[in-house]
Amino acid sequence: MSHDEEHIMSTSEKLVRMANQIADFFHSKPREEGIAGVAEHINKFWEPRMRRQFFEMLDDGSGNFNELVVAASAKIRRPITPAEADRKLGLEASPADVAASQK
Repeated sequence: MSHDEEHIMSTSEKLVRMANQIADFFHSKPREEGIAGVAEHINKFWEPRMRRQFFEMLDDGSGNFNELVVAASAKIRRPITPAEADRKLGLEASPADVAASQK
């Protein structure tokens, strides 16, 4: 068994690989069209959990993303966290509500 066959990709590595494959496809387009294409594809086909992990990696610099992916990130919808969703639905008190109740 080769080293490549032994290596099992982590979820993070798979996300980077998928994003970079999308960018590879759009590199043949004019730059702005490529950026828009990468963002549109990720917005359409990646579930919020995947986009959340993408932004976590992008924010902490842990992903080796293609520069076209990085450029497209400004147009990719950043999903809210589960805690933010709960707050919006009124299921969890906001930090301001907690602070006000402690006065």
